[in-house]
Amino acid sequence: MLGELAQLEADFPNLVSSYEIGTTYEGRTLKVIAVSSGQVANAPVIWLDCGIHAREWVSHATCMYVLDQLTSGYGSDDVVNALLAAYDFHVLPITNPDGYVHSWDADRLWRKNRVPYGACFGADVNRNFDSNFGGEGASDLACADTYHGPSAFSEVESAAIRDSLIALGSRVKAVFTLHSYSQYWMFPYGYTTDRPADYDELVYVASGGSVDYTYETLGITYSFAVELRDQGQYGFLLPADQIIPTAEEFFAGFYTAIQNFQ
Repeated sequence: MLGELAQLEADFPNLVSSYEIGTTYEGRTLKVIAVSSGQVANAPVIWLDCGIHAREWVSHATCMYVLDQLTSGYGSDDVVNALLAAYDFHVLPITNPDGYVHSWDADRLWRKNRVPYGACFGADVNRNFDSNFGGEGASDLACADTYHGPSAFSEVESAAIRDSLIALGSRVKAVFTLHSYSQYWMFPYGYTTDRPADYDELVYVASGGSVDYTYETLGITYSFAVELRDQGQYGFLLPADQIIPTAEEFFAGFYTAIQNFQ
């Protein structure tokens, strides 16, 4: 995957650039891929991150598909041309690289990062944001899959996303974070069933999540968590022949959502 990202930069030097936002506990780089046509100076930004939970492999693949569509389609595809005429796209395809590698090498269903906490390993990065931190849906137990970490933003991965979005500031129009599975399109709040103020414009309780933080603290109205295929037949072990259809479905919804931003 890293090789493919490097190749994108080489193949589309006038469209694609990258920047590093952090280094994980095991020494891996968190790299954001930026796609910009350069048509608009300081264009509004659509942020997309994938794989915050290591085992959700189809999310990584979907981020890669989005990057492929934005690059290969530019200049010839009307949808892509319209997107890049209005927005820059900043994509973090591998949000939790340590956990992702572990899910390949040792435990296919590993969810967290790989920071050691006593006799246990890892915090759930998507319970580590400062939005109702430590509340319902997150665990105080270090060995639990939903362990929230010792404090909000204790994890490099969550802090890197926070810092990147703060640095981009008012340019950020929308945030999408991709997960699997269940086929849900979710918006704030994850830690309560109360509707956000922007509900008319815009599932389970989970505290410390990224989209609640980006909506509530950073003020990004269009903050979405998208659960990709499937609805439980295969779960995290989605067959390879469903990767492209999953990515196509997301891209269609992604484009439609962006078209309707105000």
